[in-house]
Amino acid sequence: MKKNETPVPIIGIWGLIFIYVLFCIVTIFLSGIFFSGILQSGGITDKLLLAVFFTIPAVSFVFLIISLVRLVQDLITRRTGRRFQVKLLGYFTIVLLFSIVPLVLITSISATEIMRFWNTLNLESTMNYAQQFIVEAYSLHLEKAQHVVNTADFDRLFGNQSAEIPSGLLAVQDFTPAPPPVEGTGNTGEAHWVSSRFWGRADQMFDMPPARLQGFVARNKSRDTDVVRYLVVINDRTLRLITYNLGEGFDAAIDAFEVQRAKFEAVKTLDVRFKQIAILFYVLFFLPVVLVIFTLAVSFTKTITKPIIDLTEATRKVASGDFSIHITAKRKDELGVLIQSFNTMVQDLEKTRKSLIKAETMSVWQRMAAHLAHDIKNLLTPIKLSAERALRHWRNNSENTGEILEASLFSIIQEAEGFSNMLDEYRILSHPMEPSVSNTAVSKVIAPLIASYRLSYPAVEFDAGNIDYTAVVKVDERRLTQIITNLVVNSIDAVNAVGADHAASGAGGVQKIEIRTDTVKKQGIVFCRISITDTGHGIPSDAAKKIFTPYFTTKEKGTGLGLSIVERIVDDHRGAIWFNSSVNAGTTFFVDLPTP
Repeated sequence: MKKNETPVPIIGIWGLIFIYVLFCIVTIFLSGIFFSGILQSGGITDKLLLAVFFTIPAVSFVFLIISLVRLVQDLITRRTGRRFQVKLLGYFTIVLLFSIVPLVLITSISATEIMRFWNTLNLESTMNYAQQFIVEAYSLHLEKAQHVVNTADFDRLFGNQSAEIPSGLLAVQDFTPAPPPVEGTGNTGEAHWVSSRFWGRADQMFDMPPARLQGFVARNKSRDTDVVRYLVVINDRTLRLITYNLGEGFDAAIDAFEVQRAKFEAVKTLDVRFKQIAILFYVLFFLPVVLVIFTLAVSFTKTITKPIIDLTEATRKVASGDFSIHITAKRKDELGVLIQSFNTMVQDLEKTRKSLIKAETMSVWQRMAAHLAHDIKNLLTPIKLSAERALRHWRNNSENTGEILEASLFSIIQEAEGFSNMLDEYRILSHPMEPSVSNTAVSKVIAPLIASYRLSYPAVEFDAGNIDYTAVVKVDERRLTQIITNLVVNSIDAVNAVGADHAASGAGGVQKIEIRTDTVKKQGIVFCRISITDTGHGIPSDAAKKIFTPYFTTKEKGTGLGLSIVERIVDDHRGAIWFNSSVNAGTTFFVDLPTP
């Protein structure tokens, strides 16, 4: 990277802002998962989730490192504006620290006080009391169930006789053995118990007894929700199952208590690991946002200092005599107005300088062209008349002259016509040109010219696929033809020179000329931009400065007037012409002409 070249950012300001917003959204989402895992289990054990957590600060740290490396490169290469950018970044860092330090202190102190208050609540003893109460309540229910088993008259209940139903009794069911298996039926299994009598809620009925031994039946939560069951062995042929109600929601309350106790145990561990959790929280969620903000600050300082750097460099170039500088103003603030004013000033200076140079140059060439035109015209006219007279004499008296005389006379006439054409070019330079303005379709001029050139130069590839056939310019059709013809002929000469070199060296390759049109807007005026690109040898730097100077040419048989005339026509129609060229790569001429 050059010393004063502005580095191209990997991600622009809006890209960083998008990343910042994305980080905030992800941080809010993941912080909920973080605290949920900490409070429920006392830590984050999912390795994949931990990897996602640590990816956020890692990515933000990478962005910051890239920005700081760019800044260090600017300092090492002594790029213009580096000191101002470092000062702005320093001011921002101070402001950021003033904002962050109190926030970190306040959140840390607040969290510490919350944990301290939590420890003063003595919830552990409350949990123990609640657990003891649950155990005692369950034991009391078992005693009541045992009392019902011992005192209730279940036979009266089965007989639907009037009897007092004990409190908490849900169902009573008797079971008897099924008949023994019959031989020859294929049923050779062991005897099993079946229900013989039932009283109570239908959902408490069993197909067979859940146990065989007398006493309380082991509870199955999915089967024995909010009930306990007691099995009485009346005799070897009768089993009685008694279902007692523990109360609606008894098991759900116990489950809820166990969940809350597990959460309490998880939270209790936070007191020991509070510092580690706080550091982890700041690293995972607070630090990435700060790093992205700092990266944004580095990019903002570059954005702020870039117009100032551009103005500084442009001022140096103008001071050295380069008036072609133009700063692109994308800002709408005071700096943007300053840049636009600077561009206008440079354009005015350039126009004034060109006008002075052109006036001085044209004054000299006008006098010379008028003198040469007068003398050459006086010489060519008698030559042309003599050749025509000799030709008529030969045609009337062909026996006295030969074919050699005819060929010679034709040659004289052709040379005379060449001189006349040259005089026309002299006259364009030696007399002021009144621009004839008319609305001319660009395709009307370019299409037939390209068609004729394709036939005349089959070795050259003409690319006209990027021409807007609806484009119209405010230039007389004859003048536009003159512009296009001069530029295309120059391009043909350039690519033919390359083709000759390739033929001499035995190398291949297709020589190409591309003609395209684009619509541009400059200072509120819409222009049609015509560009003609060739794959020639390019224009050397020493010749590029004189390319529009009258009588300067790089061709062996050129007059040096073609590009001067083109520039004159374009200027008189308030257009612009310039070119970009690279040696051994080709040249592109640009012509901006106003549209209706």
